[in-house]
Amino acid sequence: MINHRFCKAVIAAALLLSGGGLAAQEIGKYVPAEENLKAREEFQDNKFGIFLHWGLYSMPGQGEWYMNTGNIDRCEYEKLASAFYPSRFDAAEWVSAIKASGAKYICITSRHHDGFSMFDTEYSDYNIVDATPFGRDVLKELADECHRQGIKLHFYYSHLDWRRDDYPQGNTGRGTGRPEGHGDWPSYYRFMNNQLTELLTNYGEIGAIWFDGFWDQPIDFDWQSDEQYALIHRLQPACLVGNNHHRDPYPGEDIQIFERDKPGENTAGYSGQDISTLPLETCQTMNNTWGYNIKDQNYKSTEELIHYLVETAGNNGNLLLNIGPQPNGELPATAVQRLKEMGEWLAVYGETIYGTRGGDIAPHSWGVSTRKGDRLFIHILDLADDGLYLPLKAKVKSARVFADGAPVEYKQEKDGGVLLRLPKVPDETDYVIELTLK
Repeated sequence: MINHRFCKAVIAAALLLSGGGLAAQEIGKYVPAEENLKAREEFQDNKFGIFLHWGLYSMPGQGEWYMNTGNIDRCEYEKLASAFYPSRFDAAEWVSAIKASGAKYICITSRHHDGFSMFDTEYSDYNIVDATPFGRDVLKELADECHRQGIKLHFYYSHLDWRRDDYPQGNTGRGTGRPEGHGDWPSYYRFMNNQLTELLTNYGEIGAIWFDGFWDQPIDFDWQSDEQYALIHRLQPACLVGNNHHRDPYPGEDIQIFERDKPGENTAGYSGQDISTLPLETCQTMNNTWGYNIKDQNYKSTEELIHYLVETAGNNGNLLLNIGPQPNGELPATAVQRLKEMGEWLAVYGETIYGTRGGDIAPHSWGVSTRKGDRLFIHILDLADDGLYLPLKAKVKSARVFADGAPVEYKQEKDGGVLLRLPKVPDETDYVIELTLK
């Protein structure tokens, strides 16, 4: 029997890779479609997403890099698949808990560096449907539920692979048992594009493809990203492309990603690149690791997570906050509690986050500002006084405490700044003052 889905994916990929039906200007000179520009605005408005690192690596409970850090032979690592049975996975529960947090989108690992595909793919039997007793396409179930509940779905996709022979030898994955000097780039490139075609054909509307792994090869390695990005935009013009390569954005990318740092910072050593005019996103862990780690119970407090969200918004970015689901398919209880508490805070203060952009006042030690139209929100996170000077150039029409509407005394100084006299010394998680500007 002919597999029509398989044929459709092959034809689409073949047309792209041969150049058939693809305008020359789509490669090398990217002009985003109108749908894409609209999606960028919506992405910036959403401000908060949840990252999910889930795969075979959740079973040993040592994090998503365990195959590499443990130098696990690929043949031994593959045996994890025969025991992977996440019996408590429930897409509706996941999406409901994430929606309750106030997050507007989910990004999940479709294929991480270990090479295991968490979806039903025709291009490798090393996937959750064919290689595990579970036999269910968890990405399809998640996609269907996201569409039902109105949450955007993004797919993480690894550019590198520690298992396949055709992925060229890189800086990582050298202890997994592949022959020295392995690699067949044309073969691997076709494989990736075929899988990307499946992800953008079989799972409905996808908000973004989130790439990772360029750092595994030398800086001059030709990833042929122009053609790959063009494939994505051809299949779904509104789908955003982001790449966690720790470099300035490449042509064809629609968002700029910062790992473990807010835009403009580089405490983790990954984010020295310039800040572009593209929508910005910071990815950060809820505890210390991305994939499930049985030893890592070092969860950030709810207050810390709210501060990180607010500070990221004040730096004009989105926060993509990570959770590593357990091997049984459940989200860790502590993570679910953090989601609930963040949702409760956003139910009150979401108006000062969603739909805003970085405010007129640059981030300071006391906090940040966000802006929506003529409303400027001053987020006071750490202040031991009831007075605050704002180096603001715009004229202020009114000032009030956002939570209860209490008026705030203010004085417009000769230098253009504004001096606020607060009703009290702030002691809340985030004491928000709303200024209406003239």
